[in-house]
Amino acid sequence: MKIFGIGMHPDDIEFIMAGTLALLKKKGHKITIATVGSGDMGSVEYVPADLSRKRYSEAKASAELLGAEYISCGISCLHVVFDNPTRFMVTEMVRKIDPDIVITMSPQDYMKDHEITADLVWDACFNASLPNYHTGLANPAKATSKIPYLYYGDPVEFKDRFGNSIHPEFYVDIKDVMEIKTSMLKKHESQRSWLKRQHGMDKYTETMKELSGRRGKEIGIEYAEGFRQHKGHAFSQDNVLEKLLKNKVKYKK
Repeated sequence: MKIFGIGMHPDDIEFIMAGTLALLKKKGHKITIATVGSGDMGSVEYVPADLSRKRYSEAKASAELLGAEYISCGISCLHVVFDNPTRFMVTEMVRKIDPDIVITMSPQDYMKDHEITADLVWDACFNASLPNYHTGLANPAKATSKIPYLYYGDPVEFKDRFGNSIHPEFYVDIKDVMEIKTSMLKKHESQRSWLKRQHGMDKYTETMKELSGRRGKEIGIEYAEGFRQHKGHAFSQDNVLEKLLKNKVKYKK
């Protein structure tokens, strides 16, 4: 199967879903990683243009550890909006990959860029299969033959903008792939000083492990990633990730 992980910023994938992607890669599935944004605002050291190039290189290097391709819409952070030009861009990404499964950001999160990305990806997964939906972009891809399975990862610190807890529908046991998840996150070197200053994350790989450990503790395992499945009209209702990952998928009792 073709698996498409779509984040907002470079390093969102590593925090939210890299463990699950690694497990799917070990099963022989093709992984593609993308971001809607360029990550050009996350620094006090680099100007946006330089940071955008650096973060693209970091994300590409991270994806390569997984044997995955990395692509990006390259939209400047805090400039992401739900409008037709952006809908066209995200739809084109989905059409070109033609995924069976898409995993993206939480629709409830601490910042609007994350939430808008979730909406754009949901919209694109539906629109991509409509042959009369024309993006008008250069070298357009063909409409997909199906609507892919769609999943949302955890929000940052598992809370919405009001601080209310967001609970996953199910968990994925990522203990066996924590090493590659950590190695992928370490490729994002430009974010160490930024996350310490802006988010209070002094050792961001340790923060990732602590968050994964918190999710794991909820179901009695060491490390986990949490997910919710999009089950709105026209989307598949069965949990294909459970079929693919079998005993790695856990539910809270």
